[in-house]
Amino acid sequence: MRFPVLIKHEELGYVATEISSGVASQGDTVEEAMAMLKEALELYYEDNDPGEADTANCFLTTMEVSV
Repeated sequence: MRFPVLIKHEELGYVATEISSGVASQGDTVEEAMAMLKEALELYYEDNDPGEADTANCFLTTMEVSV
């Protein structure tokens, strides 16, 4: 399965968060954060069916704000 992932650079490295479940992991590099997230998601979905998530009424979008 494919999942939407947000990657954010922070002081101590990178945080990768899978949007649908909120499962997150971190690493020193983007690649390490993604590898750690993959492992975390595999463990998470061993006990949770991805089809059970209530995402039917959810969508991802963007907006523009003047700052």
